[in-house]
Amino acid sequence: MTTTEDPAYTALVEDGVLSAAQLDAAQRSAAARGIDTERVLLHESGVSRCALLNALSRHYDCLSVQYDERLSVPSDLFAGLDGKALRAGRWFPVMQVGETVVIAAVNPASATMRAQVQESLPAAAYEYRVALNEDVRWYIQDYLHAEASLLIGIERTGLAYWRNTMALWRTKLACHRTGHARARTSMKLLRWGLAMVALSNALTRLNDNVLAPHHLAILLAGSALAAIGLFDYLKARRSRMDLPLQNALLQITGETVRFTRRYHLEDAPVTPADASPLARLAATIPPYCSILRPVPASKERTHLARERNILAAQRTIAGSHRTSYARARTGLSLIRTGVSFIGLAIAMNRMLHAGPYSVTDYVLAAAGVLMLIDGLIWYLPARKLNYGIGRGIGSPQNDAE
Repeated sequence: MTTTEDPAYTALVEDGVLSAAQLDAAQRSAAARGIDTERVLLHESGVSRCALLNALSRHYDCLSVQYDERLSVPSDLFAGLDGKALRAGRWFPVMQVGETVVIAAVNPASATMRAQVQESLPAAAYEYRVALNEDVRWYIQDYLHAEASLLIGIERTGLAYWRNTMALWRTKLACHRTGHARARTSMKLLRWGLAMVALSNALTRLNDNVLAPHHLAILLAGSALAAIGLFDYLKARRSRMDLPLQNALLQITGETVRFTRRYHLEDAPVTPADASPLARLAATIPPYCSILRPVPASKERTHLARERNILAAQRTIAGSHRTSYARARTGLSLIRTGVSFIGLAIAMNRMLHAGPYSVTDYVLAAAGVLMLIDGLIWYLPARKLNYGIGRGIGSPQNDAE
């Protein structure tokens, strides 16, 4: 009777992960179908990756390593390696610690594999760590650029993370713009309420200073609307007076500059309009996206991922500008309302003359002055922003080209 027992997996029985009968059945099933026992154990016997790696690590008396698409393997370790030879030997260099190159291998004890490593990748010292066969295969596919349908994407994972970061930032900017919209809506309620107060005052003074019941109703309704509008406006004002997300701009500008600089033409530099974080960020986004061409063609998905990131950065810059312009619109709306009420107060005082209700004229004038001052506080900082999204983006000349 032939046996299919592989001593590499006996630790699974010792640890109580599988019974001896279950392990034997898995090995026989793998042998009958001509596949790795590892595959049967992982996908049919319910053995976890950690338990399997722990058993293999004890058998080979070495550390283990798992596939991690976030791991950045130095390109000089795998440059020039033959993918077919790596798949046959089932090993891949995953990192370098000092002068020691760490090798992930399905069978770290294989003398043939070690000889192949020393021939293909000369180094002062080697450290062999056991890895699952599918993990080694994923490393080879990813770093040696298998066909696009198989490419997992070490770089694309980082790009996707950065796109998510920018998407979160744009969401915060959208919330900021929503706050500005709320402030403008509240200010319109305040303006409507003050207008009704002015109307009630004018009607009363034209009626020989007799406050009729309907005049009083208009006055009370206007006062209520003005109070509601003022309350909501002050709430929005407390949270929206700073320019949008300056702290976030400072934190991510450096990373964005480093990211985009890798993909820009060195002979076409972009100079920021000023030293502000938003200007520096905008200057890193040219209109032509990334300039690296995919070589080999299997890098096409990574190339497209880079372009998506550049476009996402452009949208983020545009979102920052829209948020700043929303602040400016809020300020201009306040300025316009303030000037209107100052003019209305002066006109009422001149045309209706002094009387017991003339105090309303001064109240309207004071409200107008406060709105004018507050509007300038909103508007002037945004007015200083004087830089574009990127070199030539959105200009008619570029669109024509």
